[in-house]
Parts: sequence; structure tokens; C-alpha cells
Amino acid sequence: MPLVRNPILPGFNPDPSILRVGNDYYIATSTFEWFPGVQIHHSRDLANWELVTRPLTRKAQLDMRGDPDSCGIWAPCLTHDGDKFWLVYTDVKRKDGSFKDTHNYIVTAPSIEGPWSDPYFVNSSGFDPSLFHDEDGRKWFVNMITDHRRRPRAFAGIFLQEWDPAKGKLVGPRKNIFVGTELGLVEGPHLYKRNGWYYLLTAEGGTAYTHACTLARSKDIWGPYETHPDKYIITSKDHPLTALQRAGHGDIVDTPDGRTYVVHLSGRPITQKRRCPLGRETALQEAYWSDDDWLYVKNGPVPSLYVEVPGSSNEKAYWSEKTYTFEDGLPKDFQWLRTPEPERIFNTDSGKLKLIGRESIGSWFEQSLVARRQTHFSYDAETLIDFSPKDERQFAGLTAYYCRYNFFYLTVTADADGTRELLIQSSEASWPDGKLQFPMAPHVSIPAYGKVKLALSIRGDQLQFFYALGEAEDLQKIGPVWDASILSDECGGHQAHGSFTGAFVGLACSDVNGTAATATFDYMIYKPVHHRLDRYDV
Repeated sequence: MPLVRNPILPGFNPDPSILRVGNDYYIATSTFEWFPGVQIHHSRDLANWELVTRPLTRKAQLDMRGDPDSCGIWAPCLTHDGDKFWLVYTDVKRKDGSFKDTHNYIVTAPSIEGPWSDPYFVNSSGFDPSLFHDEDGRKWFVNMITDHRRRPRAFAGIFLQEWDPAKGKLVGPRKNIFVGTELGLVEGPHLYKRNGWYYLLTAEGGTAYTHACTLARSKDIWGPYETHPDKYIITSKDHPLTALQRAGHGDIVDTPDGRTYVVHLSGRPITQKRRCPLGRETALQEAYWSDDDWLYVKNGPVPSLYVEVPGSSNEKAYWSEKTYTFEDGLPKDFQWLRTPEPERIFNTDSGKLKLIGRESIGSWFEQSLVARRQTHFSYDAETLIDFSPKDERQFAGLTAYYCRYNFFYLTVTADADGTRELLIQSSEASWPDGKLQFPMAPHVSIPAYGKVKLALSIRGDQLQFFYALGEAEDLQKIGPVWDASILSDECGGHQAHGSFTGAFVGLACSDVNGTAATATFDYMIYKPVHHRLDRYDV
């Protein structure tokens, strides 16, 4: 069979939940504070994946205004019971400090494209929920539970309780069925049944460099669960030089011909500081069931960069340049932050993207920023903006963005006297505090009217901005070379165990006067570039 190179879903695509229905495979991944919620990719060969839907599209399903960075949608679970699709997800409202506010919901749909139902509220006892459909038709809800009295972490184990779809609620007793191993931080549970055994796959060790997939089993769904002879079926924690680091949080799928695969998250660090600007990505490993009825990963537990799959990946498509226009609305690669009311922050009625200036970049409530994932270590991006700011509190432009703590932002703005200028805003100088410091780079005065071309180039850990006055002019550098590696989980304000997304590149507009000034963008280009980190690239 052909070899495919991991990750199969590059860029910010963590916490994969995989499902096969007939000959169709689906992977659902976490989207955190980015709206619409949950990414679902589709494949028929495990090699080539296409984003087909983001099912949480309306206020009744999801409203993340006020959710802090790296909160929102955690670890969705996608299943099918032979009749319809079930999607379980958490909306995290608070994760730092002594308490976690984690609300769990279920939505259903007759097909993967929808329509997806309004949600059933399930519980708030913890996060990373999943739903298991047993052979007798009963449905079981599992999630990790939090105990704020436990220090230093609140991870108390995995709870099990029956879900009654007719009543739309949990029923019967609940039990802590697995407290995990000594690695700690047990989360991400998935239940399976095979040969009379119930198998429980969990994630342990946090989401950084000690992450792992832990497998346990029992003859009774209520336990007790014994751990795998090797404990961890996938982990990079003892192998710091392997290409795929931070490996853990997995799910299992069988092919029609009886092969078994495990999807899992992973990270690919760059620089001596081991930073992952592409975030946590989805990788795939082939596994097999041994005579002892335990699952083993081929050549594991260390994840392989290459894996045999039924199909051959289209590497040409991965390296192709994308020119995004807006005649047909916002392209599907783009998301925005938190709000279920996108009409307040953008529209494409004119065939161009019009951003409506709202709160400052980094706001947890309502900011006008639309962006796509960074999926390559090196790339060029470009846009053409028409914006007439009146003062320094109105600014719009091109941004490389991780969160409110870490971003680079080339803006068209104005001085206090209304003179239009280009100014770079960056949080690098004061990382990890997320405060702007001035002067960051000299401003450039520009004519009062006219379109401006803005561009950036990232080459691994180096970022350079460019600009041109008008469409036909050549680009010229503006500002210094910035450290692009801070656009990573390791620098996301809460370090690697508290920052969970990935770098984006996009378009933004702020009007902190509250007068909703608008900026118009003709297009955005994203061009992958082969560079010195190509050994990591798909």
C-alpha cells in the first residue's frame, strides 16, 4: 500500500475523533474559540482529506463571546448509531484558576452536512465527552471529571453514565471507572467493544511533551479496567528527537477490510526552544490486535512519520497557492472569533470582504478578524485594503495571529491629527504579558486615500512585513524581522499545558471609538513556500 506522511491534517487540528460510515471516513477536531465550531474532514482513502462542514453554526448551538483564549470547543466526539450522526462537545467558559466551567452538549444530524439539531445540555462535571453506542442499543456518556480540591491539577478520573435519547438526559447511576496511571491528567476518553471486552482509550500526561494515549479494558462496562501491558500505546515522551512530538489524545477506526488505525494529535517543534507554531495536528498510525486481545501500534509506541494507507496523498494540492476572493461569500478555509453574529463583524455583499471595526485585536467578546490556519512552516500572504481611518483608534490590516497575547499586525491607521500611516502592532516585545510596547517600528506616512497592498513572509521562525502603495507597485519591507516562533502553544500566554490552538493568518479591523468604521479587502493570497524545514512538511 502507498505511504502517506504525517500529519494527515496539518496545522491546528487537535483532539481527533475518527468515524467510518460505509466507505466514508470522518475526522472531527477541536476549534476552541474559533467560530463556527468543530471541523469535520472527510476521506475515502485515509490519505486525502477535505473539510466538509463546521456543524456548530448558530447561536442556539454555540456562543463563545467572553470565552478566554484556548477555551470554547474542546475535544468533540463524532459517532454514528446506524441511523444518524451524533456530535458531543464541550464549551469551556473558564479553564484557569481554581475552577473549570465546562458545559457539555449533544447535537445530531441525519447526514454529515446536516441539518444539525439544537443542542441537548448534558452536564458540566468535566470536559472531553464522548458517546458510546453499545450492541444492545443503550448509549453511554463518558467524560473526564474535575475536582477543584485536587492540587496541582483537577483531573479526577473518567465518569460513566447512561444517556437516554428519549428523555434527552443522563439517567441512572454514574461511576468513576478509571483514574488513570501515574502519568496523570487523564482525559479524552473513548469507549469501544470487541470480543466481549470494553476498551477505554484515554489521553494522559497533558498536551505538551509528556502526552500519551493510554489503553485499558474490562469485561464489564462499569469496570474495573486493567491497563495495557505497555500502558501507553502511543507516546513521544521518552523520545525527544522523533519528528512527531506531543503525541496523544487518540481514537480508533477499522477499515472495511479489517485493518485498524489510530488517529492522534501531535506537534512538530522548531527552533532550539521547541516551539510548535502549527499547533497540535492530526496524525495517523496503523495498529493491530494481538492474540492477547490488546491493541498495539505498528513500530510503536513512538509515532511514525510515514504510514501505509489505502490511498496516495495529493502532495501537489498541499503545496498549491490559494487566492481567496469573496464573490461567493467567506471561503470555507476561514473562521472568525467567538461570535455567532458574523453579520456584525463582516459581510461580502459587494463581492469583497468588508470588515466592520469593533473591539481591539485580542478582544474576548467581539472583534472583526477572519483568518485561515497556518498549515506550512513557511509561506507568503498578501492582501489589498481600502481603509480611511480618522485617528489612532481605528486600524485595519494583515495579521499573523495566535491569541491576544501573541500576534503581529501590519495596520493602516492614522495619527492623532488624521494623517494616514502604516504601523506595526506586535505583542512580541512584552511576551508573555500581551501588552503593546511603543515604538515597535517606525511608522510610514501614506497618502490620505487609495488602496494599500499589505504582505508578510514567514520562513520558519522569521517574519517580515511588506507594503506597496497601489496594486501595481513593488513590495518593500517595513519594520524589522520578528520572531514568528512565539505564535505557538509554548508561548500562548499560558505555555504548552494551557494554550491549545495554532497560528493563523488573516484580516482584521478595529474601531475602538465605537463608530464601526469599515475596511474593504479585495482578496487574500496564501502561498506555501519550500524552505529549510521541508523535512517536516507533508
